[in-house]
Amino acid sequence: MKLLRCILYPLALLYGFLVAIRNFFFDKGFFKTHTISMPSIGVGNLSSGGTGKSIVIDYLIVLLKKTHSISVLSRGYKRETSGVVVGTVNSSAAMIGDEPLQFLKKHPSITVVVAEKRILGLNKIKEITPSNTIVLLDDIMQHRYVKPSLLIITTTFNKPYFSDHLLPTGNLRESPLGAKRANVILVTKCPDTISNQDIDSFKIKCVLSEDQHLFFTKINYSSYIFNGVSSLLLSELTSSVLLITGISDPSPMVKFLNKKGINHIHLAYPDHHTFTTSDIQEIYKQKGESILLTTEKDMTRIKPMIKGTYLYYLPIEMVFLHSSEKAVFEALILNEASNIV
Repeated sequence: MKLLRCILYPLALLYGFLVAIRNFFFDKGFFKTHTISMPSIGVGNLSSGGTGKSIVIDYLIVLLKKTHSISVLSRGYKRETSGVVVGTVNSSAAMIGDEPLQFLKKHPSITVVVAEKRILGLNKIKEITPSNTIVLLDDIMQHRYVKPSLLIITTTFNKPYFSDHLLPTGNLRESPLGAKRANVILVTKCPDTISNQDIDSFKIKCVLSEDQHLFFTKINYSSYIFNGVSSLLLSELTSSVLLITGISDPSPMVKFLNKKGINHIHLAYPDHHTFTTSDIQEIYKQKGESILLTTEKDMTRIKPMIKGTYLYYLPIEMVFLHSSEKAVFEALILNEASNIV
């Protein structure tokens, strides 16, 4: 691995230089940034994925949807359409992307819009939603042509941005200095064994400015699995499980199943994988008498290709390590949401 990094290091230097020039042009106003006129909360990261952005978007939707109109704006990664598309009850992952479809299926009262050019997506949202709409922008960190009112970046505890390297030697899409643009840094996937000393050390390495906030969260999995019709209690499963994942980092889910003593075989596919007929044939071949289990995001891509009701997903949620941090974070979000003209 060290040898490979040495070989790729010149490419990382070139990539970092080009990204730095681009950010400089935005910072100095040579490239125009559109400030979003309505209350808006952006969620992004510095790395190439796997930091839990979609879980944060879901948390924000749950927090805000009872009192506000919510619109989610996303690029719609790996969709087969182009331009501005508004999600509907008939949308598929191929039409709007798996994560936007997940948000829409789980929260049918919200508006979901996908667009490569976020400015065009924002114009569509203004056209079709009430004046009190709050916009949640998914994966917005490097899309600097629009600027949300509040910017949240996510980073995992075990692979923080300040210990990573630029592509292609590491996973960073831009320099760790980009974190200075964020109002909130949300540390995700913290282990249960985290200590106060670990937290203090992490805070020091982040080198926060006075107006930045840092919060620590972990993943919580449900005790039940769901198929859209019924649910099963994990502790009462009598059959083995065939786990199917197409996400960047399935290791937390695997660890959870191991901890629960769930006998399983894992079929791991790349992040946002488009499942093919041959993939489904392999799944049926491996299935036997097992229950099929996947993530909530992968469910949107797999379910249309699986007959029957033996495909389940395991719900996931973000939980703050300390209730005091949760209160401060939610106050920040609600304060932003209250800035409706």
